[in-house]
Amino acid sequence: MRRDPIREIREVIREEPLVRRRLLRLLSDGPLTVPELARHAGLPENEVLVWVMGMRKYGYVAEQDETDEGYFRYGAVKAP
Repeated sequence: MRRDPIREIREVIREEPLVRRRLLRLLSDGPLTVPELARHAGLPENEVLVWVMGMRKYGYVAEQDETDEGYFRYGAVKAP
């Protein structure tokens, strides 16, 4: 896990349109957890969580199942 300085939430949200495309490309191969998405994208988990929750709210991703560790796997759905 990367240990980057925590950025302001406004700064993280500002990058959402660019990061959304990147995360959706990763999810096109199948559902992933937030830690898996962060690792594959090379991004901090806390920021990926913010982006995934926004994508979930607006219908870009949905929970598919849950891992034994208690993480949800998120899969891409058609954009609203």
